[in-house]
Amino acid sequence: MSRVITVGGAQMGPIARADSRKAVVDRMLALLDTAHARGCDLVVFPELALTTFFPRWWMESQNEVDSFFESEMPGPDTQPLFDRAREYGIGFYLGYAEKTVEDGETHRYNTSILVDKDSNIVGRYRKVHLPGHAEHEPERPWQHLEKGYFQVGNLGFPVWRMMGGVMGMCLCNDRRWPETFRVMGMQGVEMVMLGYNTPAANAVGPEPFHVRMMHNHITMQAGAYQNGTWVVGVAKAGPEEGCDLMGGSVIVAPSGEIVAQAHTLGDELIVAECDLDECTFNKTTIFNFEAHRRPEHYKIITEQVGAVPPPEE
Repeated sequence: MSRVITVGGAQMGPIARADSRKAVVDRMLALLDTAHARGCDLVVFPELALTTFFPRWWMESQNEVDSFFESEMPGPDTQPLFDRAREYGIGFYLGYAEKTVEDGETHRYNTSILVDKDSNIVGRYRKVHLPGHAEHEPERPWQHLEKGYFQVGNLGFPVWRMMGGVMGMCLCNDRRWPETFRVMGMQGVEMVMLGYNTPAANAVGPEPFHVRMMHNHITMQAGAYQNGTWVVGVAKAGPEEGCDLMGGSVIVAPSGEIVAQAHTLGDELIVAECDLDECTFNKTTIFNFEAHRRPEHYKIITEQVGAVPPPEE
């Protein structure tokens, strides 16, 4: 049986703070129409795809913060996306801000979902590696308050069977941590989907754009190669409310090669035919975990958080 999935990376251009959910979903529907015309089975949207990247602002009112969150999925504003995807028989990945009540307590997460071709939600991921800071830092040109507005995800890095393969998800900063990919790799993942909102410049120090883009790509390429998996990384890009977001959306093969890449900072669909059987070579040779891993020597990774150098003499 063929295990080729035609995947579309639905990069989105900037979203203004004043843009309505309907206006944003209409853009996503247009990308979905293009994906259908190009024969896609699966479409990957960005992180926090329904709103501007709101953690760039310090907001004292919780009600104001909550205006960027979804309390149900799908809800009235997002139902058209689910309906159109079901009509086309396309699965999708969607990142958004999730507000949920569990055990009588309200929680807020940076979340992504995996939706099958019948528009059933088959998987949910909540961002683990939250970057930035929790308090207002007025000296910054823009804020990065993910640690203030979101809780650390509580679901780990699960994987799901869908479309004949093993699928995983993460979000933005997660891609920079090799543990993200390895935990999914240990579950046989064959495609990792991730959305990101990444500033083109570093708010706290000098870092050339070409270096930031290199870091963006090399983390996904390494994750793909070292775990024998496809990686689909999709940006929200362009000048958004005074902050330039990098584009560079890519589809990466299990070899670590980039097979499709966005070339704009706007709404753009990149497409690749992803043969999940291409994962087999790395998984059964150089990265045959069962044959070559030595977990008895890796305990420091889970027993320790910060780096501890040896004592000075």
